[in-house]
Amino acid sequence: MQNADLTEAPSTARIQRANSLAGDVYEAIFAQLMSLRIAPGSRITVDNLVKEFNVSHTPIREALGRLEGEGLVLKTHLIGYRAAPQITRRRFDELYELRLLLEPAAAAKATATLDDERLTVLQEAAGVMARREGKDERLRYSNFARQDAIFHDKIVEFAQNELIRETLNHQHTHFHIFRLMYHSRVTEEALDEHEAILAAFSAGDPDAAEKAMRVHIENSRDRLLPAFE
Repeated sequence: MQNADLTEAPSTARIQRANSLAGDVYEAIFAQLMSLRIAPGSRITVDNLVKEFNVSHTPIREALGRLEGEGLVLKTHLIGYRAAPQITRRRFDELYELRLLLEPAAAAKATATLDDERLTVLQEAAGVMARREGKDERLRYSNFARQDAIFHDKIVEFAQNELIRETLNHQHTHFHIFRLMYHSRVTEEALDEHEAILAAFSAGDPDAAEKAMRVHIENSRDRLLPAFE
């Protein structure tokens, strides 16, 4: 597994806001899972999180339940919670094969359905406009993991194929892929590729959109392959 090259975050991350406490706790744990502060396969102790975030057990358990639904946390009867194990090389290859079969064609198909409103939705979801915001690298990384998932999901939604959308969502593809390597290249280079996809959409060019999506997915695969070395 590649070592992180970004600045370490403080060991504690107390939750500051009173509103939507379970949501805030979820975001904090999600960020730790994405940035590998909580290592794949490691035990997650509710009492330790209660102390770290200075909250009660209830929002912790609600957040862990939500993360369980996203495939990032596993719960075992009478044992408790642990972070989902890292995906295998075989699973990684299968996920990218699936994506290359489905997403470039979906990008081409989506192009014909895009109006100004939908283009704005994609531009906001792509994360390009906010790429320099925030000094906390771990938070930016976890935020981009979610933004990337939303961006790709919206493209498939606009392609109007719910079966493809459900298939990709069921794999929790982006979350598992982003946990492979906590590295600035994963976000910065992906944002450049998002810009190329958006340019093809803005031009109304389905062939260019298909090509840009294929290049993006292939580059994403190549960026993360060193995690298995």
